[in-house]
Amino acid sequence: MTLLKRLGAYQTQGLVPAMSASGKLTRVVGLTLEAVGCTAAVGSQCKIQTQFGDMDAEVVGFSDDKLFLMPSESLKGVIPGARVTPVGQGEGVPVGMELLGRVIDGIGQPLDGLGPIVTSKNADFTAQRINPMARKPIREPMDVGVRAINALITVGQGQRMGLFAGSGVGKSVLLGMMTRGAKADVVIVGLIGERGREVKEFIDEILGDEGRARSVVVAAPADSSPLMRLKGCETALTLAEYFRDQGLSVLLLMDSLTRYAQAQREIALAVGEPPASKGYPPSVFARLPALVERAGNGNESAGQGGITAFFTVLTEGDDLQDPIADASRAILDGHIVLSRQLADSGHYPAIDIEKSISRVMTSVTTETHQQQARAVKQAYALYQQNHDLINLGAYQSGADPRLDMAILIRPRLDHFLTQSMTDVVEMPMCLTDLATISAPLLRAN
Repeated sequence: MTLLKRLGAYQTQGLVPAMSASGKLTRVVGLTLEAVGCTAAVGSQCKIQTQFGDMDAEVVGFSDDKLFLMPSESLKGVIPGARVTPVGQGEGVPVGMELLGRVIDGIGQPLDGLGPIVTSKNADFTAQRINPMARKPIREPMDVGVRAINALITVGQGQRMGLFAGSGVGKSVLLGMMTRGAKADVVIVGLIGERGREVKEFIDEILGDEGRARSVVVAAPADSSPLMRLKGCETALTLAEYFRDQGLSVLLLMDSLTRYAQAQREIALAVGEPPASKGYPPSVFARLPALVERAGNGNESAGQGGITAFFTVLTEGDDLQDPIADASRAILDGHIVLSRQLADSGHYPAIDIEKSISRVMTSVTTETHQQQARAVKQAYALYQQNHDLINLGAYQSGADPRLDMAILIRPRLDHFLTQSMTDVVEMPMCLTDLATISAPLLRAN
Protein backbone atom coordinates (compact mmCIF):
# COMPACT_ATOMS: atom_id res chain seq x y z
CA MET A 1 0.00 0.00 0.00
CA THR A 2 1.40 3.39 -0.99
CA LEU A 3 1.96 6.19 1.51
CA LEU A 4 -0.97 8.21 0.15
CA LYS A 5 -3.29 5.19 0.33
CA ARG A 6 -2.27 4.51 3.92
CA LEU A 7 -2.90 8.15 4.81
CA GLY A 8 -6.29 7.93 3.14
CA ALA A 9 -7.14 4.85 5.22
CA TYR A 10 -6.09 6.63 8.40
CA GLN A 11 -8.14 9.68 7.46
CA THR A 12 -11.30 7.58 7.15
CA GLN A 13 -10.64 6.38 10.71
CA GLY A 14 -10.23 9.97 11.89
CA LEU A 15 -6.58 9.45 12.90
CA VAL A 16 -5.11 12.25 10.76
CA PRO A 17 -6.70 15.36 9.29
CA ALA A 18 -7.77 15.15 5.68
CA MET A 19 -5.53 16.84 3.09
CA SER A 20 -7.12 18.78 0.28
CA ALA A 21 -6.11 17.70 -3.21
CA SER A 22 -4.22 20.83 -4.26
CA GLY A 23 -3.89 24.55 -3.77
CA LYS A 24 -1.93 27.37 -5.37
CA LEU A 25 0.99 29.64 -4.61
CA THR A 26 0.07 33.19 -3.75
CA ARG A 27 3.33 34.75 -2.58
CA VAL A 28 7.10 34.32 -2.42
CA VAL A 29 8.84 36.03 0.51
CA GLY A 30 12.58 35.47 0.55
CA LEU A 31 13.00 31.69 0.59
CA THR A 32 9.48 31.05 1.89
CA LEU A 33 6.43 30.24 -0.25
CA GLU A 34 2.83 30.92 0.75
CA ALA A 35 0.01 28.71 -0.50
CA VAL A 36 -3.77 28.71 -0.11
CA GLY A 37 -6.49 26.27 -0.99
CA CYS A 38 -4.93 23.17 0.52
CA THR A 39 -4.49 21.69 3.98
CA ALA A 40 -1.42 19.85 5.25
CA ALA A 41 0.21 19.22 8.60
CA VAL A 42 3.40 20.95 9.71
CA GLY A 43 6.35 18.78 8.64
CA SER A 44 4.52 17.16 5.72
CA GLN A 45 5.74 17.30 2.13
CA CYS A 46 4.27 19.10 -0.87
CA LYS A 47 4.94 19.13 -4.60
CA ILE A 48 5.08 22.56 -6.24
CA GLN A 49 4.66 23.00 -9.98
CA THR A 50 7.48 24.93 -11.70
CA GLN A 51 8.61 25.55 -15.26
CA PHE A 52 11.11 22.72 -14.91
CA GLY A 53 8.90 20.12 -13.24
CA ASP A 54 7.72 19.51 -9.70
CA MET A 55 9.76 20.82 -6.77
CA ASP A 56 9.75 19.42 -3.23
CA ALA A 57 8.89 21.62 -0.25
CA GLU A 58 7.99 21.13 3.40
CA VAL A 59 5.27 22.77 5.44
CA VAL A 60 7.04 24.81 8.14
CA GLY A 61 4.06 26.82 9.46
CA PHE A 62 0.65 28.26 8.74
CA SER A 63 -1.51 31.29 9.44
CA ASP A 64 -5.27 30.95 9.12
CA ASP A 65 -5.76 29.35 5.69
CA LYS A 66 -2.22 30.05 4.43
CA LEU A 67 0.55 27.45 4.44
CA PHE A 68 4.20 28.47 4.70
CA LEU A 69 6.44 26.21 2.63
CA MET A 70 10.22 25.92 2.59
CA PRO A 71 11.65 24.42 -0.64
CA SER A 72 14.54 21.95 -0.57
CA GLU A 73 16.16 23.50 -3.64
CA SER A 74 16.44 26.73 -5.63
CA LEU A 75 13.29 28.74 -6.34
CA LYS A 76 14.19 28.99 -10.02
CA GLY A 77 11.19 28.30 -12.24
CA VAL A 78 8.48 29.01 -9.63
CA ILE A 79 5.50 30.75 -11.23
CA PRO A 80 2.60 32.75 -9.74
CA GLY A 81 -0.43 30.63 -8.96
CA ALA A 82 1.56 27.39 -9.30
CA ARG A 83 -0.22 24.21 -8.21
CA VAL A 84 0.66 22.95 -4.72
CA THR A 85 -0.12 19.31 -3.97
CA PRO A 86 0.27 17.82 -0.44
CA VAL A 87 1.84 14.35 -0.53
CA GLY A 88 2.00 13.35 3.15
CA GLN A 89 5.00 12.77 5.39
CA GLY A 90 7.38 11.35 2.79
CA GLU A 91 9.30 8.09 2.90
CA GLY A 92 12.00 9.11 5.37
CA VAL A 93 15.69 8.22 5.18
CA PRO A 94 17.03 4.92 3.78
CA VAL A 95 18.93 3.05 6.51
CA GLY A 96 21.04 -0.09 6.38
CA MET A 97 24.58 -1.44 6.20
CA GLU A 98 24.51 -0.61 2.47
CA LEU A 99 25.17 3.02 3.41
CA LEU A 100 28.70 2.37 4.71
CA GLY A 101 31.26 4.06 2.50
CA ARG A 102 28.66 6.30 0.84
CA VAL A 103 28.18 10.06 0.68
CA ILE A 104 24.59 11.30 0.77
CA ASP A 105 22.75 14.61 0.90
CA GLY A 106 20.41 15.89 3.59
CA ILE A 107 17.53 13.62 2.59
CA GLY A 108 19.50 10.47 1.85
CA GLN A 109 20.15 10.82 -1.89
CA PRO A 110 23.62 9.73 -3.11
CA LEU A 111 26.23 12.38 -3.95
CA ASP A 112 29.20 10.11 -4.68
CA GLY A 113 28.26 8.89 -8.15
CA LEU A 114 28.33 5.24 -7.01
CA GLY A 115 24.78 4.51 -8.06
CA PRO A 116 21.48 4.43 -6.19
CA ILE A 117 21.25 3.35 -2.57
CA VAL A 118 18.93 0.37 -2.18
CA THR A 119 17.95 -0.56 1.37
CA SER A 120 15.14 -2.61 2.80
CA LYS A 121 14.15 -0.05 5.42
CA ASN A 122 13.46 3.66 5.79
CA ALA A 123 13.43 5.64 9.02
CA ASP A 124 11.69 8.84 9.99
CA PHE A 125 13.71 12.06 10.42
CA THR A 126 12.48 12.29 14.00
CA ALA A 127 12.83 9.60 16.63
CA GLN A 128 11.03 8.39 19.72
CA ARG A 129 12.54 9.63 22.95
CA ILE A 130 14.38 7.12 25.12
CA ASN A 131 13.36 7.06 28.75
CA PRO A 132 16.36 8.57 30.58
CA MET A 133 16.04 5.87 33.26
CA ALA A 134 16.47 3.19 30.58
CA ARG A 135 19.70 4.57 29.11
CA LYS A 136 22.88 2.65 29.76
CA PRO A 137 25.17 4.69 32.05
CA ILE A 138 28.49 5.97 30.72
CA ARG A 139 31.13 3.71 32.27
CA GLU A 140 33.63 2.87 29.51
CA PRO A 141 36.20 5.26 27.94
CA MET A 142 36.16 5.91 24.21
CA ASP A 143 39.56 5.72 22.49
CA VAL A 144 39.60 8.48 19.84
CA GLY A 145 43.27 8.10 18.85
CA VAL A 146 44.20 11.66 19.90
CA ARG A 147 46.71 11.82 22.77
CA ALA A 148 45.58 15.12 24.32
CA ILE A 149 41.94 13.97 24.45
CA ASN A 150 42.58 10.39 25.58
CA ALA A 151 44.91 11.46 28.39
CA LEU A 152 43.56 14.78 29.67
CA ILE A 153 39.94 15.13 28.43
CA THR A 154 38.94 11.47 28.40
CA VAL A 155 35.65 10.82 26.61
CA GLY A 156 33.20 8.09 27.60
CA GLN A 157 31.22 5.85 25.27
CA GLY A 158 27.84 7.55 24.85
CA GLN A 159 29.07 11.03 25.78
CA ARG A 160 28.06 14.19 23.87
CA MET A 161 31.02 16.57 23.52
CA GLY A 162 31.24 20.04 22.03
CA LEU A 163 34.19 21.11 19.89
CA PHE A 164 34.34 24.91 20.23
CA ALA A 165 36.46 26.88 17.78
CA GLY A 166 36.57 29.84 15.45
CA SER A 167 37.11 29.47 11.74
CA GLY A 168 40.40 28.08 10.46
CA VAL A 169 41.86 26.57 13.64
CA GLY A 170 41.70 22.89 12.68
CA LYS A 171 38.21 21.61 13.52
CA SER A 172 37.91 19.50 10.37
CA VAL A 173 41.41 18.06 10.73
CA LEU A 174 40.71 17.04 14.33
CA LEU A 175 37.43 15.40 13.26
CA GLY A 176 39.34 13.46 10.60
CA MET A 177 41.91 12.32 13.17
CA MET A 178 39.14 11.01 15.41
CA THR A 179 37.41 9.32 12.47
CA ARG A 180 40.51 7.30 11.67
CA GLY A 181 41.57 6.61 15.25
CA ALA A 182 38.31 6.04 17.13
CA LYS A 183 37.52 2.54 18.38
CA ALA A 184 33.96 2.55 17.02
CA ASP A 185 32.08 0.14 14.78
CA VAL A 186 30.51 2.84 12.59
CA VAL A 187 31.30 6.53 12.05
CA ILE A 188 28.63 9.02 10.92
CA VAL A 189 30.00 12.34 9.65
CA GLY A 190 27.67 15.31 9.13
CA LEU A 191 29.18 18.16 7.09
CA ILE A 192 26.51 20.81 7.44
CA GLY A 193 26.83 24.34 6.04
CA GLU A 194 30.50 23.99 5.13
CA ARG A 195 32.13 25.11 1.90
CA GLY A 196 31.55 22.64 -0.95
CA ARG A 197 35.30 22.44 -1.56
CA GLU A 198 35.86 21.27 2.01
CA VAL A 199 33.43 18.37 1.61
CA LYS A 200 35.53 16.66 -1.07
CA GLU A 201 38.80 17.52 0.67
CA PHE A 202 37.55 16.08 3.95
CA ILE A 203 36.49 12.84 2.29
CA ASP A 204 39.54 12.35 0.06
CA GLU A 205 42.39 13.79 2.13
CA ILE A 206 41.32 13.79 5.79
CA LEU A 207 38.97 10.81 5.98
CA GLY A 208 40.86 8.61 3.52
CA ASP A 209 39.93 5.18 2.18
CA GLU A 210 40.35 3.43 5.53
CA GLY A 211 38.13 5.89 7.41
CA ARG A 212 35.55 6.02 4.65
CA ALA A 213 35.04 2.25 4.56
CA ARG A 214 33.26 2.26 7.93
CA SER A 215 31.69 5.72 7.61
CA VAL A 216 28.62 7.39 6.21
CA VAL A 217 29.04 11.04 5.21
CA VAL A 218 26.00 13.33 5.14
CA ALA A 219 26.82 16.53 3.24
CA ALA A 220 24.64 19.66 3.04
CA PRO A 221 27.03 22.43 1.91
CA ALA A 222 26.62 26.14 2.53
CA ASP A 223 24.78 26.69 -0.77
CA SER A 224 22.05 24.20 0.23
CA SER A 225 18.68 25.52 1.29
CA PRO A 226 18.04 26.04 5.03
CA LEU A 227 15.65 23.08 4.94
CA MET A 228 18.32 20.81 3.46
CA ARG A 229 20.85 21.88 6.10
CA LEU A 230 18.29 21.24 8.83
CA LYS A 231 17.44 17.83 7.37
CA GLY A 232 21.14 17.01 7.00
CA CYS A 233 21.64 17.15 10.77
CA GLU A 234 18.50 15.13 11.42
CA THR A 235 19.51 12.55 8.80
CA ALA A 236 22.91 12.09 10.46
CA LEU A 237 21.22 11.49 13.83
CA THR A 238 18.70 9.10 12.22
CA LEU A 239 21.51 6.99 10.71
CA ALA A 240 23.41 6.98 14.02
CA GLU A 241 20.27 5.83 15.84
CA TYR A 242 19.74 3.00 13.36
CA PHE A 243 23.25 1.60 13.85
CA ARG A 244 22.97 2.11 17.61
CA ASP A 245 19.76 0.07 17.63
CA GLN A 246 21.68 -2.78 15.98
CA GLY A 247 23.87 -2.95 19.09
CA LEU A 248 26.85 -1.17 17.49
CA SER A 249 29.16 1.48 18.91
CA VAL A 250 28.68 4.64 16.83
CA LEU A 251 30.86 7.73 16.61
CA LEU A 252 28.92 10.78 15.39
CA LEU A 253 30.87 13.81 14.18
CA MET A 254 28.64 16.80 13.42
CA ASP A 255 30.17 19.86 11.80
CA SER A 256 28.53 22.03 12.79
CA LEU A 257 25.80 22.58 15.39
CA THR A 258 26.00 26.31 14.70
CA ARG A 259 24.96 25.84 11.06
CA TYR A 260 21.97 23.81 12.26
CA ALA A 261 20.95 26.70 14.51
CA GLN A 262 21.44 29.21 11.70
CA ALA A 263 19.29 27.15 9.33
CA GLN A 264 16.50 27.02 11.90
CA ARG A 265 16.87 30.77 12.45
CA GLU A 266 16.43 31.43 8.71
CA ILE A 267 13.30 29.30 8.57
CA ALA A 268 11.81 30.71 11.79
CA LEU A 269 12.37 34.33 10.83
CA ALA A 270 10.96 33.69 7.36
CA VAL A 271 7.63 32.51 8.82
CA GLY A 272 7.40 35.47 11.18
CA GLU A 273 8.83 34.23 14.49
CA PRO A 274 10.31 37.21 16.40
CA PRO A 275 14.05 37.19 17.22
CA ALA A 276 15.06 36.86 20.87
CA SER A 277 18.82 36.67 21.50
CA LYS A 278 21.15 38.28 18.92
CA GLY A 279 18.73 37.48 16.11
CA TYR A 280 18.02 33.89 17.18
CA PRO A 281 14.30 33.13 17.76
CA PRO A 282 13.20 30.96 20.71
CA SER A 283 12.59 27.89 18.52
CA VAL A 284 16.33 27.60 17.91
CA PHE A 285 17.03 27.08 21.61
CA ALA A 286 14.20 24.54 21.79
CA ARG A 287 15.49 22.47 18.87
CA LEU A 288 19.13 22.33 19.99
CA PRO A 289 18.55 20.07 23.04
CA ALA A 290 16.02 18.01 21.07
CA LEU A 291 18.75 17.23 18.54
CA VAL A 292 21.58 16.67 21.02
CA GLU A 293 19.51 14.38 23.27
CA ARG A 294 19.09 11.93 20.39
CA ALA A 295 22.76 10.97 20.83
CA GLY A 296 24.05 9.00 23.80
CA ASN A 297 23.75 5.42 25.01
CA GLY A 298 20.69 3.42 24.09
CA ASN A 299 18.33 1.22 26.07
CA GLU A 300 20.44 -1.28 28.00
CA SER A 301 17.70 -3.90 28.34
CA ALA A 302 16.96 -3.78 24.59
CA GLY A 303 20.59 -4.58 23.68
CA GLN A 304 21.19 -1.23 22.01
CA GLY A 305 24.65 0.24 21.55
CA GLY A 306 25.64 3.85 22.04
CA ILE A 307 26.29 7.06 20.11
CA THR A 308 29.38 8.99 21.15
CA ALA A 309 28.93 12.42 19.57
CA PHE A 310 31.18 15.37 18.85
CA PHE A 311 29.28 18.51 17.84
CA THR A 312 31.43 21.37 16.55
CA VAL A 313 30.32 24.84 17.58
CA LEU A 314 31.57 27.80 15.57
CA THR A 315 32.42 30.64 17.95
CA GLU A 316 32.01 33.79 15.90
CA GLY A 317 34.92 36.12 16.57
CA ASP A 318 36.29 33.47 18.99
CA ASP A 319 33.59 34.56 21.44
CA LEU A 320 32.79 31.66 23.77
CA GLN A 321 29.80 33.64 25.11
CA ASP A 322 28.05 33.60 21.74
CA PRO A 323 24.35 32.59 22.29
CA ILE A 324 24.70 29.25 20.48
CA ALA A 325 28.02 28.45 22.17
CA ASP A 326 26.59 29.32 25.57
CA ALA A 327 23.42 27.27 25.01
CA SER A 328 25.41 24.31 23.65
CA ARG A 329 27.77 24.22 26.64
CA ALA A 330 24.76 23.83 28.95
CA ILE A 331 23.32 20.79 27.14
CA LEU A 332 26.54 18.92 26.28
CA ASP A 333 28.58 16.60 28.49
CA GLY A 334 31.78 18.58 28.13
CA HIS A 335 33.65 20.78 25.70
CA ILE A 336 36.98 20.91 23.88
CA VAL A 337 38.18 24.41 23.04
CA LEU A 338 40.52 25.01 20.11
CA SER A 339 42.78 28.03 20.54
CA ARG A 340 43.60 30.36 17.67
CA GLN A 341 46.78 31.40 19.47
CA LEU A 342 47.99 27.78 19.56
CA ALA A 343 47.03 27.26 15.93
CA ASP A 344 48.90 30.40 14.87
CA SER A 345 52.01 29.10 16.64
CA GLY A 346 51.85 25.77 14.74
CA HIS A 347 50.64 23.75 17.74
CA TYR A 348 48.26 21.07 16.34
CA PRO A 349 45.79 19.91 17.38
CA ALA A 350 45.25 23.35 18.91
CA ILE A 351 43.46 22.03 22.01
CA ASP A 352 43.45 24.43 24.95
CA ILE A 353 43.52 21.91 27.80
CA GLU A 354 43.08 24.71 30.34
CA LYS A 355 39.62 25.62 29.00
CA SER A 356 38.51 22.11 28.02
CA ILE A 357 36.73 19.63 30.25
CA SER A 358 35.01 16.24 30.09
CA ARG A 359 32.18 16.00 32.59
CA VAL A 360 32.22 12.19 32.69
CA MET A 361 36.00 11.71 32.94
CA THR A 362 35.78 10.75 36.61
CA SER A 363 33.32 7.97 35.72
CA VAL A 364 35.48 6.35 33.01
CA THR A 365 39.02 6.68 34.40
CA THR A 366 40.95 5.38 37.39
CA GLU A 367 41.96 7.52 40.35
CA THR A 368 45.62 7.29 39.27
CA HIS A 369 44.76 8.55 35.79
CA GLN A 370 42.82 11.46 37.26
CA GLN A 371 45.71 12.46 39.53
CA GLN A 372 48.16 12.37 36.64
CA ALA A 373 45.89 14.43 34.39
CA ARG A 374 45.24 16.93 37.19
CA ALA A 375 48.97 17.40 37.80
CA VAL A 376 49.68 18.03 34.12
CA LYS A 377 46.81 20.51 33.74
CA GLN A 378 47.89 22.40 36.87
CA ALA A 379 51.46 22.68 35.57
CA TYR A 380 50.18 23.88 32.21
CA ALA A 381 47.92 26.49 33.83
CA LEU A 382 50.70 27.71 36.17
CA TYR A 383 53.05 28.23 33.25
CA GLN A 384 50.39 30.11 31.28
CA GLN A 385 49.68 32.41 34.23
CA ASN A 386 53.37 33.36 34.47
CA HIS A 387 54.10 33.29 30.75
CA ASP A 388 54.81 37.02 30.43
CA LEU A 389 57.13 37.10 33.46
CA ILE A 390 59.10 34.14 32.14
CA ASN A 391 59.50 35.61 28.65
CA LEU A 392 60.58 38.99 30.01
CA GLY A 393 63.15 37.34 32.29
CA ALA A 394 61.49 38.83 35.37
CA TYR A 395 61.08 35.44 37.04
CA GLN A 396 64.06 34.17 39.05
CA SER A 397 64.56 30.43 39.25
CA GLY A 398 63.95 29.06 42.74
CA ALA A 399 61.27 31.56 43.70
CA ASP A 400 58.52 28.96 43.23
CA PRO A 401 59.45 25.24 43.08
CA ARG A 402 56.17 24.36 41.36
CA LEU A 403 56.76 26.94 38.62
CA ASP A 404 60.34 25.74 38.25
CA MET A 405 59.03 22.24 37.57
CA ALA A 406 56.41 23.58 35.13
CA ILE A 407 59.15 25.42 33.21
CA LEU A 408 61.33 22.30 33.22
CA ILE A 409 58.73 19.98 31.71
CA ARG A 410 57.20 22.55 29.34
CA PRO A 411 59.09 21.33 26.22
CA ARG A 412 58.08 17.73 26.96
CA LEU A 413 54.51 18.82 27.58
CA ASP A 414 54.32 20.66 24.25
CA HIS A 415 55.58 17.55 22.49
CA PHE A 416 53.04 15.45 24.37
CA LEU A 417 50.14 17.68 23.33
CA THR A 418 51.04 17.89 19.62
CA GLN A 419 50.31 15.15 17.13
CA SER A 420 50.50 14.71 13.37
CA MET A 421 47.16 14.47 11.60
CA THR A 422 48.12 11.02 10.25
CA ASP A 423 49.17 9.57 13.62
CA VAL A 424 46.87 7.41 15.73
CA VAL A 425 47.89 7.07 19.39
CA GLU A 426 45.93 4.36 21.17
CA MET A 427 44.75 4.69 24.75
CA PRO A 428 47.41 2.43 26.40
CA MET A 429 50.22 4.43 24.82
CA CYS A 430 48.53 7.70 25.85
CA LEU A 431 48.37 6.55 29.47
CA THR A 432 52.00 5.42 29.40
CA ASP A 433 53.12 8.82 28.07
CA LEU A 434 50.93 10.59 30.64
CA ALA A 435 52.45 8.60 33.49
CA THR A 436 55.96 9.44 32.30
CA ILE A 437 55.39 13.19 31.99
CA SER A 438 53.40 13.50 35.24
CA ALA A 439 55.82 11.48 37.40
CA PRO A 440 58.18 14.39 38.30
CA LEU A 441 55.17 16.63 38.99
CA LEU A 442 53.63 14.14 41.41
CA ARG A 443 56.96 13.59 43.15
CA ALA A 444 57.41 17.35 43.58
CA ASN A 445 53.99 17.60 45.21
